[in-house]
Amino acid sequence: MAIFEGERSDYGFGTLERKDLFDDPFQQFKFWLDAAIAHNIPEPSAMCLSTVSEQLQPSSRFVLVRGIDHGFIFYTNYLSRKANELESNPHACLNFWWATLERQIRIEGRVEKLSATESDAYFNSRPFESQIASASSPQSQRINSRDVLEEKVQELRRGGEENLVRPKHWGGYRLVPSYFEFWQGRSARLHDRFEYTLLEDGNHDKSTSTKANQPTAWEINRLAP
Repeated sequence: MAIFEGERSDYGFGTLERKDLFDDPFQQFKFWLDAAIAHNIPEPSAMCLSTVSEQLQPSSRFVLVRGIDHGFIFYTNYLSRKANELESNPHACLNFWWATLERQIRIEGRVEKLSATESDAYFNSRPFESQIASASSPQSQRINSRDVLEEKVQELRRGGEENLVRPKHWGGYRLVPSYFEFWQGRSARLHDRFEYTLLEDGNHDKSTSTKANQPTAWEINRLAP
């Protein structure tokens, strides 16, 4: 068995204590995201999205978070592998990793489709070239060559910017969290970890309590590294 003996980095950028945390995990996320942006971390909005198929096979890929309200919004092709897996199992996990700050955030929850109105609004706000890329790619499908994509791109360009509308097979999702974990690297691998777990109450259960305008309560606990 090969053992990777790469350079061992010791973490010493910062610490994380209970007193440092906001009671609301969305506020804590925003605080850390702002720090990542301030430190010029490349693609601070990039997150690893993990889904699980009907056969219980997990898969992961990086996507960009494109909005945060009572959940985390991203966009994709509704015919892609991730979309097919979310159709059969609407539970997913996000992971943000900001190496310079020695921080990661894990977020678990249920995924729902955005309305057509929301997806249209975002699609119409995108640059024309990005719209073409979304409309021309049969994401996750096997193709014979790159020429298939290039030909579709040229066809859409000939149609003109004013005629391009959002394809029905492309749109947004929102992951509504029931769990957050904030991880701060520490020296000698004795990292700081805190979890936020969504509490149930008498009016609504875990799966729905983070809908817009509904009150939420979170339990915060320290975890062993």
